[in-house]
Amino acid sequence: MLVDSHCHLNFPEFATNMDGVLQSMRENGVTHALCVSVTLDKFPEVLAIAEAHDHIYASVGVHPDYEDMPPLAADELVRLAHHPKVVAIGETGLDYFRLTGDLEWQRDRFRTHIRAAIQSGKPLIIHTRSAAEDTIRVMQEEGAAKIGGVMHCFTESLEVAEAAMDMGFYISFSGIVTFKNAVALKEVAQKIPLERMLIETDSPYLAPVPYRGKTNQPAYVKHVAEEIARLRGITLEVVAEATTRNFFQLFKLPQPCS
Repeated sequence: MLVDSHCHLNFPEFATNMDGVLQSMRENGVTHALCVSVTLDKFPEVLAIAEAHDHIYASVGVHPDYEDMPPLAADELVRLAHHPKVVAIGETGLDYFRLTGDLEWQRDRFRTHIRAAIQSGKPLIIHTRSAAEDTIRVMQEEGAAKIGGVMHCFTESLEVAEAAMDMGFYISFSGIVTFKNAVALKEVAQKIPLERMLIETDSPYLAPVPYRGKTNQPAYVKHVAEEIARLRGITLEVVAEATTRNFFQLFKLPQPCS
C-alpha cells in the first residue's frame, strides 16, 4: 500500500485521462492521494475530485507563486477547510526563486495560512524554495508547531529538515530524489527518520526516473519509494508501510486495512 501525499489532479494534464490515472494508481498499489490546492478560484475543482472518489483527499490554500490573487483571510480558509474531505491547509510557504522584489506579501500570506491551520485544526502543507531561513523563521514566529504538517517536495539541507521536524513536521520526498544529480538530497533521505517521512509525486511535475521529462502521475510515487528503499538498504514494503502510516496519522484519517 502506497500513498501519494501531494499531487494536482485538477491540472489540465489530467483532464482527458482521469480514469486512466486512477487505474494506473490501482495497478501500482497506490491506494490514496491528496489533491492539493494552489489557488482558491480552482479549489472547487480540487474538492469535486475528492468528493467523487473515496480514496482522494483535498487541501485548501494559495501557492506562494501566485502573486495576483485577491486578499486572503484566515476565516475564509477555515470555512473552506471545514469540509470533511479537506484534510490540510496549503500549499503555502515562501518561494524566492521565481519572484523577486519586495516579497512581504508572500510572508503575510504564509502567516495567514499558519493561523488558519491552527484555527481549523488541520495541518499545513509547506512549499519552500530559495527561502528556507525565512520559512523556518515565520513558522517559529507563528507557532506552526501547534498544528504541524509537511514540508512538501523537500530539497533543503538536513539542518532545515531537523528544524521543521522539531516543530512536528514531516519531510516529504518527490521524484527529485531519483535524479542522479540530487546527491545531497539522497543523503538527507538516508538520514530522515522513517517515522517522519512522506512520499509524493507533485504530479504532473517532477516525474521520477525512469519517466523524467514526462508527465508525472500518482502511480509513479512507487519509484520514489523504491529509491528511498535502495538508499537506506531496506525493502520497498518497509518504506510503503511507514510512509502510508505517517500519511494517515498526519492528516488524522482512519487507516484502511491493507
